[in-house]
Amino acid sequence: MPIATPEVYAEMLDRAKANEFAYPAINVTSSETVNAAIRGFAEAESDGIIQFSTGGAEFASGQKVKDMVTGATALAEFAQVVAAKYDVNVALHTDHCPKDKLDGFVRPLLEISAERVKNGQNPLFQSHMWDGSAIDLDENLEIAAELLAKASAAKIILEVEIGVVGGEEDGVAHDINEKLYTAEGDFLKTIDALGAGEKGRYLLAATFGNVHGVYKPGNVKLRPDVLKGGQEAAAKKLGLDAGSKPFELVFHGGSGSLPEEIREAVSYGVVKMNVDTDTQYAFSRPIADHFFKNYDGVLKVDGEVGNKKVYDPRSYLKAAEAGMAARVVEACQALGSAGTKLK
Repeated sequence: MPIATPEVYAEMLDRAKANEFAYPAINVTSSETVNAAIRGFAEAESDGIIQFSTGGAEFASGQKVKDMVTGATALAEFAQVVAAKYDVNVALHTDHCPKDKLDGFVRPLLEISAERVKNGQNPLFQSHMWDGSAIDLDENLEIAAELLAKASAAKIILEVEIGVVGGEEDGVAHDINEKLYTAEGDFLKTIDALGAGEKGRYLLAATFGNVHGVYKPGNVKLRPDVLKGGQEAAAKKLGLDAGSKPFELVFHGGSGSLPEEIREAVSYGVVKMNVDTDTQYAFSRPIADHFFKNYDGVLKVDGEVGNKKVYDPRSYLKAAEAGMAARVVEACQALGSAGTKLK
């Protein structure tokens, strides 16, 4: 199928929320990882999301270009062509974009999509993330409101973050402390600033102890009940029935999370969970295995000629694609999206 239209993406999110499952959002940095992610979705019979961070997009443009918009556009166009060969829907998203990179990443991409929509085409991306977690909440939401208006006009969903995700990703770093847990009052401020869908659809990355990267059990305490409290407070403010879940939530920093923590978070309205660290390892591990096992073939040891069949990048990148795809299938199973693809 082609890349999801705005209407199909909206239906994906609606179904996830109504049926209490979430889509893995797989960070990609190259054509190889795009292929691996989409293959994984297809093998799991799940629709899904692939996303590009600022660093990932810059990397994709090449080390002599190093331009985020160029890299993101190139990967998006590549995904458009490849996804059409699969029978699942794939949405395109851009990940964490801090304030100092808005003008060099999200705002130009919004302009590209606005022009496409003006010409009768679909937007280039289905959603973008604004990460204002490093600044004051009031300023964060003020910028979010401005971006939401532009995104909505271009048929794009905005993702915003309130609270702080610990650890480090693409140069955005936060300590592991009490700020990892979004306060109920911050959920309510978000409703005041962004509405409940009438100003444009948005996803909310609220934090409940999330940390980017790799950590050992016990180092981080996830509290999914924070999400439950936020939904309840928002529902009460909006006059909704008890048990309503007005927010569509995003789970960041999910690597290393226990299955029961994931299931609980999804039950409180998480519809998207970012997966990056685990898929990076799943991609790299088969390459390391290949090089260790074929040391004398990939290197011209002691004046020998090596073995072209094993230093041909295709020989190890095929294994990397398979390894990463398998981890995407695992993510779909853990989040309950496996077998739920739209017909």
